[in-house]
Amino acid sequence: MNFDQSFYFRGHLCISTDLLDMNLYEFIKAHDFRGFSLKLIRRFTKQLLNSLVLLHNHKVIHCDLKPENILLAHPVHSEIKVIDFGSSCFEHEKVYTYIQSRFYRSPEVILGMSYGMPIDMWSVGCILAELYTGYPIFPGENEQEQLACIMEVFGPPEKHLIEKSSRRKLFFDSMGKPRLTVSSKGRRRRPSSKDLRQVLKCDDEAFLDFITRCLRWDPTRRMTPHEANKHEFITGVKTSSSHARRNLSNLSTSPIKRINSVTAPGGVRPLPQPPTTSLKVSVATRQDSLAHSPSKPATRRQSTMPVFQTGTAQAKRASHAAMTSASNPGLSRITMSQRNLGGRSDLATAAAAASLVK
Repeated sequence: MNFDQSFYFRGHLCISTDLLDMNLYEFIKAHDFRGFSLKLIRRFTKQLLNSLVLLHNHKVIHCDLKPENILLAHPVHSEIKVIDFGSSCFEHEKVYTYIQSRFYRSPEVILGMSYGMPIDMWSVGCILAELYTGYPIFPGENEQEQLACIMEVFGPPEKHLIEKSSRRKLFFDSMGKPRLTVSSKGRRRRPSSKDLRQVLKCDDEAFLDFITRCLRWDPTRRMTPHEANKHEFITGVKTSSSHARRNLSNLSTSPIKRINSVTAPGGVRPLPQPPTTSLKVSVATRQDSLAHSPSKPATRRQSTMPVFQTGTAQAKRASHAAMTSASNPGLSRITMSQRNLGGRSDLATAAAAASLVK
């Protein structure tokens, strides 16, 4: 997001920035939580990585990457902007220990380990999974269940990581085994009971491998933004290392569950059809827990702000611009069947379709 100017008004510092549109959570919600095609997700990912490369070069950690903090620059284009650097810091001048919104919070932050720029790549992996399915991949009700959600897919962390954790007693017993957690609905999550393919319902090998490399327990083994830009999911080019990696995927001794699949025909999931009725979507506040049901849109929690003045999280400011009218010239590329812009559900479908023909 660009900085335009600043001025003081009644003793307050005001900053002028780009006028942007709905955020990616609203975009997902307007599309009825059905997720988007890999082609559109790839466009978003490339821009996210460019933002992180810039931050990486300046040793800056965003500390709160999530769909609400990524905004569309225009309602029918695929250009996005990263916003809200209120929790950001330089890697060598970390200020807070309570950072990142829970669904996108990295294991090292949850466990009380030293953290750095890899925490943003963890958030990216969570965001991409949510863009594909429509729902958060790790919807923990609290930090205990959040870690249990991660272990359910990737198994427990390695012993040396647990030993470095200042908060390990909250999550593991004296033997290093995960403590049993039960959700408010009585659900118990068992480590290694699922794999990433099952959770995402996706067979695209490159996408699954990209997500896996973002969601590694060990931050030193997590993919960097520079490495991510060279990944097959971004470039579309298969490398010899990717072939070797897939051949050895079943032999890995890493606690991270490897992916071994056959690429789906065409490699791209088609966009869903527009809903028959328009959705009246308000900019609703995302609540601090998620009713994770595939048949019922979820409520989301507020941003997790650092606790440095008060003991409770501060409310998140609204940060998206008003929708442009249906007479916007940018809609001329969209077919008549996609011009029903009575609700934001149709606008989201139109935006997704328009971005793919650019």
